[in-house]
Amino acid sequence: MTQSTEVSIKADTPKREDFSLRPRSLETFIGQQEIKRSLGVMIDAARKRGDPLEHVLFHGPPGLGKTTLAIIIAAEMDGALRELAAPSIQKVGDLATVLSVLGYGDVLFLDEIHRMKTEISEILYAAMEDFKLSIQMAKGEKPMTVHLKSFTLVGATTDYGTLPGPLRDRFGQVFPIDLYSIEEIEQVVLRAAGELELLIDKDAARLIAERSRGTPRVSLRLLRRCRDLAEVQNDDLTGQIAAEALELLRVDERGLDETDRRYLWTLADRYGGGPVGPKSLSASSGIDSATIEHAIEPWLLRAGLIVRTRRGRKITRKGHRHISDAVAAG
Repeated sequence: MTQSTEVSIKADTPKREDFSLRPRSLETFIGQQEIKRSLGVMIDAARKRGDPLEHVLFHGPPGLGKTTLAIIIAAEMDGALRELAAPSIQKVGDLATVLSVLGYGDVLFLDEIHRMKTEISEILYAAMEDFKLSIQMAKGEKPMTVHLKSFTLVGATTDYGTLPGPLRDRFGQVFPIDLYSIEEIEQVVLRAAGELELLIDKDAARLIAERSRGTPRVSLRLLRRCRDLAEVQNDDLTGQIAAEALELLRVDERGLDETDRRYLWTLADRYGGGPVGPKSLSASSGIDSATIEHAIEPWLLRAGLIVRTRRGRKITRKGHRHISDAVAAG
């Protein structure tokens, strides 16, 4: 490894294979500057008043830090955190059990909140607004009111448009989370390398960032796999080793993997480039529709490989060239 590009980073804590690479404060959270500023003001103001933070909703593609921001909110507000996937709440009694054990100022993080059952959402409205639940134990009986301690609900969704209006309106602030720049992802990679006590050079960090689809979660996965190859070769993580590892993973220069290329190939070959809807693409490619809409398409749209029209998805000239180049490369 050349000395000129070497970046030596040491972690402040002992190396552990299960060490969480999530930042624990707004200060150490990389990217999403506007969200950090607004959220920081909200947190500071709530602290000064001695109140719990207002309910917050994050929406955007998966892997961009919604869960991490919920963890940070709980830490900054000195509250306990309870994490749940909203679809796991099947009955009103399940919701009552979860909410009744929350302490004053605690944070409830509901992931995939767009998938919550309608009847559960309707009960949640009063809990968010008045911190109470009205539960009818049996048909014909008078509803029982359960008073709750003031808490903060942090919701996360990849499908903001399907949320009921009354639920959206009960959040004090709604934050759209966008894909990261290459420079921001590079910072994420370097910070994570420090936590892993991994010696990495700038070429490797940049290469991983360029192929991470603007998504921190993807960058951390690629970093771990590149680290594996570096350890097998008893070397630091150089640009050359990163390139070899990404080749083994079949992650190309635009960050596309085999599933992404299968999507593009289906669109180009089976449907003549489109337009075609996601359900038809799912049936033809064998890729489930949720993966297509929330994991594949956001990046392909950002990369300019497809466009979304009223009649469905269409592949662009750039997308056709990418598929041609991939076929030529074997």
